[in-house]
Parts: sequence; C-alpha cells; structure tokens
Amino acid sequence: MKNAGSILFIILFLSCTNTRKMKDNNPSAATTTYQQEAFDQQGHRGCRGLMPENTIPAMIHAIDLGVTTLEMDAVITKDKKVILSHEPWFGKEITTLPDGKYIGERTERTYNIFWMTYEQTKDFDVGMKPHPRFPQQKKMKVNKPLLEAVFDSVNQAMMTRKRPPLQYNIETKTNPEGDGVFHPKPAEFVDLLMDVINKKGMADFVTIQSFDFRTLQYLHEKYPSVKTAMLVEDYDKITLDDQLRKLGFTATIYSPHYSLVNAALVKQCHEKGMKLIPWTVNDKKTINSLKALGVDGVITDYPNLFSE
Repeated sequence: MKNAGSILFIILFLSCTNTRKMKDNNPSAATTTYQQEAFDQQGHRGCRGLMPENTIPAMIHAIDLGVTTLEMDAVITKDKKVILSHEPWFGKEITTLPDGKYIGERTERTYNIFWMTYEQTKDFDVGMKPHPRFPQQKKMKVNKPLLEAVFDSVNQAMMTRKRPPLQYNIETKTNPEGDGVFHPKPAEFVDLLMDVINKKGMADFVTIQSFDFRTLQYLHEKYPSVKTAMLVEDYDKITLDDQLRKLGFTATIYSPHYSLVNAALVKQCHEKGMKLIPWTVNDKKTINSLKALGVDGVITDYPNLFSE
C-alpha cells in the first residue's frame, strides 16, 4: 500500500507539473483566479492635466486628489540613473532650455537624456512652458526627478497624511530601435530600474508596464514576483490571445487604450485572471461607462474626476 501511495503521489505530482508547463507554453489558455478589488484610480504621469507631468509636485497633488496608483514613465541617464520622463529626450511641448529658450520643432531628440548625466538634466525646466493641450496645468519651475526621490517624497507625504503606501505603475520607455541610442537594452534597463525599486523596498507596491514586451519578458524571467502590465495601442487590432502568445506568459494587468474596451474583452481578461485597466480616460462620462463594463480601474490625466 505504501508503494501504491507513493506511485499515486508521483503521478499526481507529474500531472500537476505537466499542466503547469502546458499553461506556461500556452499563456492564452492559462487561467488563474480573478479577484475583484477596489476600483484602481490611477493618476497619469501624476496628474498631467493639472500639474507638470512626471514631477514630484504632480505626484503629491495626485495623492491629495485621492488616487490609489501613481502612473509614471522611467528613462535612464548617461550615468545610469533612473529618472521620470515620458520620452528619453526633452520634449518640445514641456521644456525650457537652460538659456531660457524653447526647443525647436525638429531638434527635440538631440536633447537625448541617455547622453546626459543626471546633473546635466537638472539644468532643463519642464514646468514653466504653457502646455498646448493642457491649459489648466499649473505652471512652476521644476525638473525631471530621480525615481528614488519620487519614492521618498511620496512615502513622506503619505506618512504625513497618515495614509497607507500607494501603488506605482511605472512604464519602461524602450523600443528595439532605441537600444543603445536612447536607452540601454531591456535587461540592463530593467536591472537598473529594479535596483532602485529594491533599494527602496518598493517591489510589493510596483507594477511595471510596457508596450515593449521584451522588458516584460525579462522582468518575468528574472523578477517573477513583480506585477506586470501589457500596454496596447489604440490601433493595435491583434487579439488578446495572440498578444499573450507573443508575450509568452499571462500578465497581471491588460492595459489597452480605452477605445478598445468592451464587455467581451473585460470578460475575457477576467477569465484569464488578468485585471483590465485602460488608458487614458479624461472625461467623467467615459469613466462611468467603463466602470459599468467592469474594468478594474482607469488611468486619467485628471484625477479630480474621481471625486466629481
């Protein structure tokens, strides 16, 4: 009987192992238990509609507007520092040069952050120039901050307000054409990012998102406990199953442009154990419509909409 029991245990163990391998090899068929949680109110680049994007003041203001997650973008400097920036260069829409002038229409990519030390980036202002698409944005002199400074400032603000730690949704700003030109290759980029996250003890509070699946694949391989989010453009008509096969595993969150969301997609994501959090939703009516469909949260430039 003991031998029979041992054989049965081995058979069951191998069966579970094979099932797990089948799921890893075919992520589009993988299902995990979906657990509905409180609606995730994410502030896009802090609160881009109201404050200079990807800055500490934007993050602090978003906190006071009641966000549950701060969404932001990360790039790498010449001296391997992780700073917040939507592009790996100084964008013409938001930048004032050290001499007080604005960046020309065709020259913004020459102000490549990957070619600058962090100290050099501090000479560029990203808060004083009037934003052509966000006229409500408050103007102030401010620089692109280090990610670790963002963690420190936000954690201090949360303690002062006697609130628990927030979540962070950090995008890796990479693509194959930019490797070695505007950013390191995916493995180095992710390692530099995770070094800061782990140094500050923030791994449990972070999701890494990307349109570049290479960074998510490396992250899943080397840092499997870190939450991941697949970003999907509004023009991307590839099916969810095909996207998951391309990714090679089931991400924590599926994050498409809000125009792609319908009831069937919400159901499909939840059946696969993924949350669905669309971007970037900037009116109350659409936020309410998406909530009615059952999305798990939204990303918005105007977190003040959550309390209206």
